[in-house]
Amino acid sequence: MKKIGLTGGIGSGKTYVSKVFEKLGFPVFNADNYAKEYMHTDQDLVKAIIREFGSDIYKDGKLQAKVLASIVFNDQEKLNQLNTLVHPIVKKGFIDWCFQINSKLVIKEAAILFESDSHIGLDAVICVVCPEEIRIERVMKRDNVNRSEVLSRIDQQMDVEKQKALSSYIIVNDGKHMVVPQVLDIIKEMG
Repeated sequence: MKKIGLTGGIGSGKTYVSKVFEKLGFPVFNADNYAKEYMHTDQDLVKAIIREFGSDIYKDGKLQAKVLASIVFNDQEKLNQLNTLVHPIVKKGFIDWCFQINSKLVIKEAAILFESDSHIGLDAVICVVCPEEIRIERVMKRDNVNRSEVLSRIDQQMDVEKQKALSSYIIVNDGKHMVVPQVLDIIKEMG
């Protein structure tokens, strides 16, 4: 089984590209979705988050995601603390998931693949890129947030040029370049 990382800056279209892989029959592990799930279902993680961020972070057993986001997206140290709690559980979840999947190729979609060292042990990494202005527009529309909130999130992520340099493949998702042929070329090249 080949394990391929899929990353890119916020609003670059990682999820769109992962859906292309899924439609072509390749299973996708969305690390961000699993992280959100584990923050509700893994009781040890829930307790650790409460210890770190206070009992108000959960209300009636439900994570107050917007409250948590407002804390971590404005404080790099708090973001690092959250990542330190969540990422080991997501890494283990990916390994467990792989054992349940029967496919010659799987995709691990993660916004902060390199920052969390989640690329270690993968066979290759694909970076999805898009001009920053398009990314900003996409996120403002998708998340119903203002420009400064998007820029704050972008500032928290690894520089796109650095992501590209660390990646094996690049997919341009700017609305001008067709994504499916790029995905098919990568699959063909990987054999």
